[in-house]
Amino acid sequence: MRGDIRTFAGRARSLISRRSTWRDVQLPRSGYPPSKFDTLPIDALPDSELDRLNGLLPWAAFTVDGRGRRFGNAYSSTKRTVPQEIPDKRIVELDQRVGLAGCRVLEVGCFEGIHTAALCSLGADVTAIDSRIENVVKTVVRCALLGYHPSVLRLDLEEPLPSHVDLACDVLHHVGVLYHLTDPVGHLVSISALTQVGLMLDTHVAPEDDGGSERYSSHGEEYRYHRFSEAGRKAPFAGMQDHAKWLHEADIVDLLRSCGFADVDVAERRSERNGPRVLIYAQR
Repeated sequence: MRGDIRTFAGRARSLISRRSTWRDVQLPRSGYPPSKFDTLPIDALPDSELDRLNGLLPWAAFTVDGRGRRFGNAYSSTKRTVPQEIPDKRIVELDQRVGLAGCRVLEVGCFEGIHTAALCSLGADVTAIDSRIENVVKTVVRCALLGYHPSVLRLDLEEPLPSHVDLACDVLHHVGVLYHLTDPVGHLVSISALTQVGLMLDTHVAPEDDGGSERYSSHGEEYRYHRFSEAGRKAPFAGMQDHAKWLHEADIVDLLRSCGFADVDVAERRSERNGPRVLIYAQR
């Protein structure tokens, strides 16, 4: 019995330690360049209430209000330690290409609502989804405190879609998710069928020097992929499974065209710590 209690106590201490690490990131509350985005509801908060807000949830990124104060927190002393911009330049470009005002936008992977709020501010009717319930909560909180009320759902798109959920959209906002999936081809085919106008896709891709020796079948075709190990549910920036399949850029472009997107533009290629990454805009 005593051994069981000690085991439980040890596990509890470990859990508390893991949960509290985000609180140990010490960043200044203020002194950042003030946001140009409308943050009046946050601006009105006293410093003490903003401190409470920043300590309530396991924030892994932060924005800044109109008074140059931090809303959220860095993930660690080395990750997400600078303010995230609202709106992100990629969303500004998406708006210029498709015109977001009045559009139904599906945001796959809402994270903490930073992009969600930007999409709402541009007049979109946003449905935001994420596989992690904590991200759903943080997105609801951030958007509500900025004056926006998107529909936010906990959904893992590698699980069967509940029959009552309608994800049909005009525009798809898809950032930082495809490279976390075990069947990215199947996902792109199914999500493209729900998208009427266009999409923005930002994803890692297989390195060019990858021989493509690993292949898998999806929708009757074989696709090359680069296998990437994932940490699973326990890591906030990882996929939900033990691995992900990174597709080759050319195969993604061909796949989008086969899904009916006549105009596919690889707008940006960049090299990041984990590998190559692309930004793609596509329209029907």
